[in-house]
Amino acid sequence: MNSYRIPEIAKPYIEHDMIRQHTDLPVFPELRARLLYAFLNNHSSLAGYSELYTLVTSLVQLGLDTHDTVSITNDDKEIKSARSRQLKVLAGDYFSSRFYYLLSHAGHIDLIGIISRAICEANRLKMNSYLLMKQFKLSADDYIEQSVDVKTQLFLSFKALFAEGVYPMWADLLRLFTRCEVLLQEIIRSESSQQYRESWGFWHVLQWGTKEEKKLLQTDEPDPAKLRSIWIKYKVTPQLYQLLEGCMKELQDKLQTVEPDKWGKELQAIGETFRSFLNAPRATQEV
Repeated sequence: MNSYRIPEIAKPYIEHDMIRQHTDLPVFPELRARLLYAFLNNHSSLAGYSELYTLVTSLVQLGLDTHDTVSITNDDKEIKSARSRQLKVLAGDYFSSRFYYLLSHAGHIDLIGIISRAICEANRLKMNSYLLMKQFKLSADDYIEQSVDVKTQLFLSFKALFAEGVYPMWADLLRLFTRCEVLLQEIIRSESSQQYRESWGFWHVLQWGTKEEKKLLQTDEPDPAKLRSIWIKYKVTPQLYQLLEGCMKELQDKLQTVEPDKWGKELQAIGETFRSFLNAPRATQEV
């Protein structure tokens, strides 16, 4: 099929009453899914499997992202919080298991191995990041780059299926789209002092803040008002917008090199998601 409808196909696997009532799920990897679908759909021998391959990859990614939202500690014994934590673990396992089921029933056993190895690599990269975070040896730039590395692993695994002439463009565009996606998520996080931990702003202030500010960030329950004051002082949100604008400019320059008759229209449509956001009023930004 030529029309992109992966989110609709994924709904039966994602929208369960129990999950919606008791916990929240991460954002569906829409941009990476659309990009993968566009490249698969224009591949002579893979076009017939573009929906299946994009669906299973998106479900695995959603499963990994869901597990990432589970708190490391389980100190909160309140029933509602405990149920939410348990459901996130189960939901992540369920989403990840669907790719085995769907691919095995379709007879695509080779892709199971390819994606499984990509999952292992993504988890390895996460562990490396966690160790650096625990030791407070991460810069703000490193945080973004490592986040992009983790989020691209599943999709980069299709290298074995793409032709050598296509893969470099695929990898470059995937990284640029994902970096824009990460920066957009960080902008949203920067507007909530409740989500400061392990964010770009957190590592930025640890890198450039005063001794007192760094100490405040590393306390278990810092004062939200003081955190917001620090975020404003270091212009966290405006700087993230600048980084996103720079990434968008680089992405647009790259898209200019794409053959318009082959991928151009679809890739430009994906880019509109970010352009419309950047052109929207920025009432929530610090000044």
